[in-house]
Amino acid sequence: MDVTRPPFAAELDSEPAHRGAHHVQSLERGLAVIKAFHAGAAELTLSDVARATGLTRAAARRFLLTLTDLGYVRTDGKYFSLTARVLELGYAYLSSMTLPEVAQPHLEHLSARVHESSSVSVLEGTDIVYVARVAVSRIMTVSINVGTRFPAHATSMGHVLLAGLSKAELEAYFVVAELNRLTDHTVTAQAALRAELAKVADQGWAMVDQELEEGLRSVAAPIHNRRGRVVAAVNLSTHASRTTAESVQTDLVPPLLETAQAIEADLAIGATDRAHG
Repeated sequence: MDVTRPPFAAELDSEPAHRGAHHVQSLERGLAVIKAFHAGAAELTLSDVARATGLTRAAARRFLLTLTDLGYVRTDGKYFSLTARVLELGYAYLSSMTLPEVAQPHLEHLSARVHESSSVSVLEGTDIVYVARVAVSRIMTVSINVGTRFPAHATSMGHVLLAGLSKAELEAYFVVAELNRLTDHTVTAQAALRAELAKVADQGWAMVDQELEEGLRSVAAPIHNRRGRVVAAVNLSTHASRTTAESVQTDLVPPLLETAQAIEADLAIGATDRAHG
């Protein structure tokens, strides 16, 4: 089981000078306990959580039991795991954006038009997180649902979202990102990824060819808010056996860009309605 100590654990060991008097360390530690659980460590013992967060066993136990009382964690007496209630923490943010409900009908229309699966995701840390999806067929070995996470560096939506970051935000990403090789095609050299992101920013869309999984080819476009900031990405994914990179650019990119613009327009209308509501 992979319970290596994450980067945030070191932050719990000291009190950086930039933290103000308002800082609530117990809240930070509680969130660190939740973050200790991930796809490679869905069930953890008390010792696992203490090691992953840098907390003492006694402190880790208090946080785990409190989260259990609140319904965010379950335990069989030895192993702890997150419950579906944790999704409420993310959905509170998503629902405030109204992004999933705005995007869903557009994804349905797009998938029906091109007969390929479509999705919308946002950037969270070094990962993309799916917030809406329409699956036409299953072309990946893993099932993708709302809440699924993938490393941004190996995905078309990740490239779009990273390309939309400010210079400072992108530098911060590269400080913590682990550019792991997932297939023989994955771009893992920082210089090469930076060059690709510059290309994406210039052309307004991204294509990833079998970098996340062999046989999977995808293309993505940015979704901007009213201020022009990239807040999400929309994509189409297809199997490399049915398409070529050229056909993806010719047949899928134009309707994808149209869909991104339509989602942006609806988000802008919703934001205007909320502002005058």
